[in-house]
Amino acid sequence: MSLPHNVGKIDKYARIGAGVALIALAATGTIGVWGYIGLIPLATGLLNTCPAYTLLGINTCKSGEKNG
Repeated sequence: MSLPHNVGKIDKYARIGAGVALIALAATGTIGVWGYIGLIPLATGLLNTCPAYTLLGINTCKSGEKNG
C-alpha cells in the first residue's frame, strides 16, 4: 500500500527546513529534546506525503506533481 503524494513543492521545502531546524536546535541543546519532533515534518517532506493531509482531504500538489 503506497500513500498518495499530497505535499506540494513549497510545502515540501517548508517541512524539510522546519524539520532540520528543529532537529538542529534540539541537537545543540538550544531547545529541549521535544525538538526531535522535527523528524515528522522532515519525513513527510522527504516522502512527499502527509497522512494527516490524506485524512483531511488536503492536497497541495499541483496536477503535474502528482505521482501517487
